[in-house]
Amino acid sequence: MRKDVTPNRSNKSDNYKTVKPAKQSNPMKKFGLSLLGGVLGGALVVGGYVTYDNLTSPTSSQPTQSITQPVKDGKTKVANVKMDVNTDVTKAVEKMDNAVVSVTTLQKKNSQLSQLEQFFGQSKEGASDSSKDELQEAGEGSGVIYRKEGNKAYVVTNNHVVQGADAVKIMFNNGENIPAKIVGTDAYSDLAVLEIDSKEVTTVAEFADSNAVKVGEPALAMGSPLGSTFANSVSQGIVSAKDRMITNKNEDNQTININAIQTDAAINPGNSGGALVNLSGQVIGINSSKIAATGNGVSAEGMGFAIPSNDVVNIINQLEKDGKVIRPMLGITMLDLSSVSIEDQTNVLKIDPEKIHGGVVVGSVEKDSPAEKAGINKFSVITKIEGKDIQNVTDLQTQLYNKKVGDKMEIEYYQDGKKKETTVKLDKDTSQLEKQLKQNQNNDSQP
Repeated sequence: MRKDVTPNRSNKSDNYKTVKPAKQSNPMKKFGLSLLGGVLGGALVVGGYVTYDNLTSPTSSQPTQSITQPVKDGKTKVANVKMDVNTDVTKAVEKMDNAVVSVTTLQKKNSQLSQLEQFFGQSKEGASDSSKDELQEAGEGSGVIYRKEGNKAYVVTNNHVVQGADAVKIMFNNGENIPAKIVGTDAYSDLAVLEIDSKEVTTVAEFADSNAVKVGEPALAMGSPLGSTFANSVSQGIVSAKDRMITNKNEDNQTININAIQTDAAINPGNSGGALVNLSGQVIGINSSKIAATGNGVSAEGMGFAIPSNDVVNIINQLEKDGKVIRPMLGITMLDLSSVSIEDQTNVLKIDPEKIHGGVVVGSVEKDSPAEKAGINKFSVITKIEGKDIQNVTDLQTQLYNKKVGDKMEIEYYQDGKKKETTVKLDKDTSQLEKQLKQNQNNDSQP
């Protein structure tokens, strides 16, 4: 059973809701997942359905301590004794503190108009043309300054924090606010890069090798839970798990998968885009989401997720360069073999369920796609990629997105009960371009 979780953008625009699973249809007639594109932003699926929060807890920093002592006259007074608490946690926080910022998004009032009002050029009652373009706060999250070069500095945050924003500003640790420019966003990885003036930047974060992270090691979540009012908050926990496959749904209701670090460090709305930090004061992940409760009312605590630092570095380098991420595609729709009945596996796919226990069934193949050129057809059952077993769509997508456009990929599959092998030369994903062209056509066709 899958749990659907919906990421929250911020403390001001969060809607805590339960996402119910869609009605099931015959899997051999309709395949709901396409590998043509990669966008995230919607529901996060990890097994039934759940109510989902984003990214608090009391700060883990320890204040200066005072000791009270009784005196001979029976009264108690505060002794002038101070303890200088200096631990690995406080050192890590001090190293990272000025690199973690609050991110506030703003939207034009005009963007809040109904579709009917926008279509006929009408504004809300009493609103002037100038007031329609006024910016108002729409949401808050967190970000991490990771690079400074000349008069520019760069901040990484979550895509869902800045999505739909007409303007963005960031607030430093000292409370100063400056405008930020969106350099690039990637909905699939849920990451975005902002550019700011480097004048006020005093610290940039250092990324650790997330592959070297150990389950059980301490982890600190730094950011602005519930918004800038609680900026510079720190919560402490451990790395609960690595390589946790989290399945999200994008704006088109497509299912997208992300490899994440799981932590029990308290994460709340507003922590999105903040840093998950090790005791060396290095970023091991960017906080993105958490599970709050299951659909049947069972609450969940301490289940937060962060995008691993190695994945973050890979994505932000591309966003800085191109403003987007170009991914490879196969050009197929597909379904987990486990979702297909034993009867259909035997009679339609013509495979032996006793021998083949996992894989992905191809529902359709795009014309002139890499899959078609490699000989993969409808009802092919993909069982291995690069010699590694493929149990489900998540496994296939993980292998695919580890490749680059132009790479070759070895695939083992079954067609009409016969085992075959083929080499696919991966092409670039054009789904976003096609989506934009379709939108332009729709706009041109309006009277």
